[in-house]
Formats: sequence, structure tokens, C-alpha cells
Amino acid sequence: MRALARRQQAHHLFPDISGAYSVMDLYSTARRVLFAMNPETAHAVTMANLDWIVHLGLHKLITHMPDDDPVTVMGVRFPNTVGLAAGMDKDGTRVSAFGGLGFGHVEIGTITPLAQPGNPKPRLFRLIPAQGVINRMGFNNEGVDQVLLNLRSADAFRLRGGVLGINIGKNAVTPIENALSDYEKCLDKVYDHADYIAVNISSPNTKNLRTLQGAGELDHLVAGITAKREALKAERGGKHVPIAVKLAPDLENDEILRCVDTLVSYGIDGVIATNTTINRKRVQGLEHAEETGGLSGAPLRERSTEVVRLIAEHVKGEIPIIASGGVMTGADAIEKLEAGAQLVQLFTGFIYNGPKLVADCVEALAAWRKSGR
Repeated sequence: MRALARRQQAHHLFPDISGAYSVMDLYSTARRVLFAMNPETAHAVTMANLDWIVHLGLHKLITHMPDDDPVTVMGVRFPNTVGLAAGMDKDGTRVSAFGGLGFGHVEIGTITPLAQPGNPKPRLFRLIPAQGVINRMGFNNEGVDQVLLNLRSADAFRLRGGVLGINIGKNAVTPIENALSDYEKCLDKVYDHADYIAVNISSPNTKNLRTLQGAGELDHLVAGITAKREALKAERGGKHVPIAVKLAPDLENDEILRCVDTLVSYGIDGVIATNTTINRKRVQGLEHAEETGGLSGAPLRERSTEVVRLIAEHVKGEIPIIASGGVMTGADAIEKLEAGAQLVQLFTGFIYNGPKLVADCVEALAAWRKSGR
């Protein structure tokens, strides 16, 4: 009966699945329904229905599973170069469903030691003419212990070779001078459950978090994190879990390079470029443009790519780069790899362009890599 009800619901959302709608018509219809809702409600509706949509194969009406295009980054084999950025599946409840859409890796979180509600609502805003999103969510999540229970959702994805990243942060109530303690707690708990761990020190939505990118602060934090990993490796028979650090696009270029040099010096395995931006130059005058929070999507693309290129030219392959920021098309994904990235992540582009964007990017990057450019 449940399956029948779900098929009837699908028929309501997609009135003619016999071919009367094109792929883009189908997603455009779904997007119109979702965009008529408050953004956070639309996200909740998507998450609530994603498992059964993928289980019944309804996503195949608008996309397909791309062929593997494996790449090894940070010592980990990724089945393809395209992943889901942190922030979409904060609590790790839909990992295999997202994997079923074609993502080679899924990064959950940001998670914190204790559950927290995040910032007051409303805290998520669409800038539709610019294909952008502003969020000030504030690391709302169920806390690391519950998230680890939720990660049963990742079993099928990982069994077929998908890569799970866990993005960690600090609780809002933790004083910034005690931030390392929160990262150590999360690192300890997620170490045996992640294929790689991402350290978020660059969200604009937790008070003072970005100060952790300062010279002395970053040295202290990264030294502590890598020391904790060495202790965990000793306890776990030498098991090495890669760590990547996510940086902000709003730092001056010399500050970005100083951060990267610090990461390299302490043996961090990767850098994620970039987080969201507080710059509003590209969205001035648009509705919601003055909302506080981090801006993502198309307005971030150029600066994010600039940061990728800056880092790549500086490190010359010494540390791999995961590019996140403004990937709205397959061509945008190629731009990131041309700038020097090894992996690409989607978030806002997925919201605006739907699941088909995953296969588009995987296949565009596979063709680009095969061409040897």
C-alpha cells in the first residue's frame, strides 16, 4: 500500500511519465513546486522524500547514473570527481540516496559535539535572478553521537565504493579559545566512520569561527588536530584518515597562501576551496541580498575558481584541492579542474539545476580528463 501511495504521489508530481515532458520540463515542474515553498521547508520536503524516490527509480526520469571515472585523491579512491558539499545532508540521513543520484562522494555535516538548533529562522534565502542562496543556518545538527547512528544510511553507498566525508565544527556555545577541544571530540568520534574528515573553520554563520584562520589561531588548531590524529592512528593500528580544511573566499590572497602553507607544514591532506562568501558585489539590489550569512551559487563561482587557481599555482601539487563554489554546469566543473582542483563539489547548483547536474558534471569532467588537457 505504501508503494502504491508513493507511486500515486509521484504521478501527482510528474503528471505524465510517458514522455510528454522533457527531462528539463520534469525538473522545472518539481522546482516550481519546491520554490513556491519557504527554502528551508523545501529542503525538508526534499530530504523526507529522497529515499523512496531513489528506491523506486523515479530519479531516472530526469537523470541517469554516470559511468565510473575513478580518481585517487588524499590516498582515497573516489569513483568519480563530483561530490555533494557539506550542508545538504547535515545529519547523515540520506547518504545512499544522494549516492544513487551519481555523486562519487557525499560530505555530511557540519556536525558538532552537541546537538544544536542553529540560528533563528528565517535563515535561508533564494536569490533567484542570480542563481544564488544566502544561508545563516549556524551548524544546526543532531550532534555527533546521533549522526553516527544515522550513518547506517551510508552503508549501501560505501559498499559500492562511494566515499563518505564528515565535516566537523565547533558548537556555538563553545568559546572560540576552546574551539580545538570541540574539533578533537568530533575527530575522536568520527575517525572510524569517515573516509575523510573536513574541518570547517570558515563558515560566516558561527560567531568568530573565521578567526580560526588567523596566523596564530590556525597554527594552534592544526597542530592540535594533527596531534590528535597521530594519537588516534596509534590506537587504531596505524589507520590514517585524511583531513581536509575548508577555507573562506573572503581572505586576502596572501592570507589564503599563508593558511595553505600552514596546512602543508602540518601534513593536512587536502584543502577545500571555498566556503560561502559575505561579499555581495554580484547581487547588489536583489531581493534578500542584504541578508546576513554566506552567499553561494553562481555569484561565488569566479572568486572560488580564482582561489583554486591561486592555491594550485602556489603548492604545485603538494596538497590536493577540492573545489566548491558556484558549479552550475558541466563547463563550470571543468573550469575548476582547469584551475588546478582534483575534485569538485555541488550544492547550490544542485538546487537550481537538479539531479541531472551530477551526471552532466561527471561526464564533462571524464571527457575533459580523457582528452588529456
